[in-house]
Amino acid sequence: MAKKKYKFNPETLTYEVIVTPLRLRFYRFLRKLLIAFILASVVNFLFSYFFYTPKMAAINRETGEILVKYAILNDKIEAATNKVNEIKQRDHNVYRLLFAADTLGIDGIYDPYPDTRYSRLLADETYGDLTYGTWAGLDDLARLIYLESLSMDELQDMSLDKEKMSSSIPAIWPIDKRKLKGNIGAFGGRNHPILGRYMMHTGIDLGADRGTPVYATGDGVVIRDPDRGTGYGLQVLINHGFGYKTRYAHLSKITVEPGQHVKRGEVIGEVGSTGRSNGNHLHYEVIYMNQHVNPINYFRRDMDEAEFQKIIEMAQATTYE
Repeated sequence: MAKKKYKFNPETLTYEVIVTPLRLRFYRFLRKLLIAFILASVVNFLFSYFFYTPKMAAINRETGEILVKYAILNDKIEAATNKVNEIKQRDHNVYRLLFAADTLGIDGIYDPYPDTRYSRLLADETYGDLTYGTWAGLDDLARLIYLESLSMDELQDMSLDKEKMSSSIPAIWPIDKRKLKGNIGAFGGRNHPILGRYMMHTGIDLGADRGTPVYATGDGVVIRDPDRGTGYGLQVLINHGFGYKTRYAHLSKITVEPGQHVKRGEVIGEVGSTGRSNGNHLHYEVIYMNQHVNPINYFRRDMDEAEFQKIIEMAQATTYE
């Protein structure tokens, strides 16, 4: 029980009990409570700063385990990404070359720059940098896997058309080699014999007598040439598919029509000197992915005359419906 306090009243010459108002007593109690809370908080902070509590030790242990698991996860993501990149390299440098396929583009599939979504979402997180790297790595891996799945699907379709592709790619001489006359006009830059200026020669010139048969060098469809009237004279342009086209120019006669299917070795015209030409010859071009390439690289070196004649006979014996 609290002791009573007294004070002397000079008017009554007596000691009177001091009565503290309830509000004041409440304020004093609240002040003591706040001081006690502040002191307890300071003591708890100092204790937790200098000493580990069981709870803090458990939290630190769990945090350490999480960091280890993240490190293992990042290592696995990196190993998986490296493996997919190895598949990508074999895909681009081996598989697609076997099918003469262009490299599959990654526009819209793979973004080489980090995704800012995670940096915004994880900016205020304690381990935001760590988790951001993990999420970005997973995104990169997912894009690479998706890219390779598209590529493998495309190669699978190409493999089904392998036989068709092998007969479509230009691979024989467009005229009988025994009927060649003079030197072969080379592919590349040269002084034009008629125009008299240096310019690109986009094909090769094969000299032969007027009327010498000209053969399709691969299966394909005759198409209309957008470059008509540019000095080629009578010409035939064949779309072989798989990115290949061939042009046969300065002909004296054309025996096929646009839209007609032709087979390798089938006669499509005759050698002549129409257009910008100064003698009977065949101007022959190979166009791959809209780029002119050297036709010499597509002639089979191991094909003998008997094999060449066999291809011609087969083309004459079979026709497309």
